[in-house]
Order: sequence, then C-alpha cells, then structure tokens
Amino acid sequence: MKLLVGLGNPGSQYQGNRHNIGFMALDAIARQHGIAGFRSKHFGSLAEGTIDGEKVILLKPQTFMNRSGDSVQQVAKFYKIAPADIIVLYDELDLAPGKVRVKVGGGNGGHNGLRSIDPQIGLNYKRVRLGIGHPGKENVTHHVLGDFAKADQIWLEPLLDAIGKHIGLLLKDDDSGFMNKLALALKPETEPTAKPTTSGVAKAPAAGQSHIRQARPAKPQAAVPTSGPMADMLKKLFKGD
Repeated sequence: MKLLVGLGNPGSQYQGNRHNIGFMALDAIARQHGIAGFRSKHFGSLAEGTIDGEKVILLKPQTFMNRSGDSVQQVAKFYKIAPADIIVLYDELDLAPGKVRVKVGGGNGGHNGLRSIDPQIGLNYKRVRLGIGHPGKENVTHHVLGDFAKADQIWLEPLLDAIGKHIGLLLKDDDSGFMNKLALALKPETEPTAKPTTSGVAKAPAAGQSHIRQARPAKPQAAVPTSGPMADMLKKLFKGD
C-alpha cells in the first residue's frame, strides 16, 4: 500500500493558491483513476483506491501547512505504511513554473509542510517538487499565497493532467520515467520543421534570412540562345568582330 499526500491549506479562500498545487495534483490523480469518497479522518481528507493494481490512500492534510506532519504521521501509523511507501507532492519555489523533480530524502528547503513532516516520519519518503517559480525574497509570501494567474493555466492544466495520468510510474519507482512523461506533456504542440526541397531532402532556412525572403521562390534565369540571329549577334559582340 502507498500513501499519496498532497500539501496545501484547507478552505475555499486558499483553493487557487500556488501553495495548494499539492492539493490540486492529488485531485487530478483522484479524477484520473476514479477515486472518490473522500472523508474526514486523522486530521485530513482521505480516500482509498487502486492505481495500476496498487492499493493507495490519497491524503490532503486539513491542519494547515505548518502542521501537515500531524495528519501524515497518524495515517501512516494507522495503516502501517513505511516512509519509503509515502509520496508527498508540494510546491517548490526554486523550480521554474511547470518543472518537476522527484527525490528521496534531503532537506526541507524552508517548506513549512516538509518541516512539519520530517520530524514525525523521518526523511526517507519520496518528494515530488512542483515548480511555481521564485518571485524574489521580498515577494515570497504574496506569491505562494496568491492564486495562479490565467496565464499559468497554459502549463498548469497539462501538468496536473499528466501527473494524474502517469502517477503509476512513481508507484513503481520509475521516477525518471515519470519526470520524462511530464516534460513531454508540457512541450509545445507544434514546432517549426524544415521544408522539403525538390530532391525530397529537408533543408533548413539559411541563417539570417527573414521569413519573407524564405517564402519567395527564386526567379528563373533567362535561357541564353545558342543558335539563330541572336546567337550570331552575341558571338560577334563578344569576339569583337
């Protein structure tokens, strides 16, 4: 059995906050795998289900971020889940928006949720760091407790969908595969491709050319006559006859 924990703050006023991306990720996992019936228990909102044949518990602590460990510790103890089988998803200031990194152990990086969890269950659990970007030291509080902007939906929605779809890779300890799938999900849908030449071989536009220059076909060169009156005149002209 695995315990999947999404970190955030309870209450509708915090629902869209960057600090709540862990809650959002857990909700995406639940939707993708048809896990419903969240109930209040052990200072959290939890539900049980199965993902790719693995029994899981989804937990959103309801203790506010800086007491997240109280809920995680109680659930882990009640269900006898070892730290190595716990996965925690949370916001990470030191990663660019949409970037994701997975690791086991390490420091809390100043994150209040991890600072609460670490002393209660130890460090040997899996951390899924979901980048929200760093606004500068003076604006951290406003940034993390502010809602995602409309422009953020370009990367946020595909990211959450991909987490829900590919979470099974994490359950199988394929951390690299999980991160690769998420990176692919955030790539632009279309990228410029080289245009084929008449020989069928793709040729990239020459460096420094504008798109207008590239779009205009070269003008055909006029054919030089080799016989007839015009040819005779040209021969005399260039030979000096």
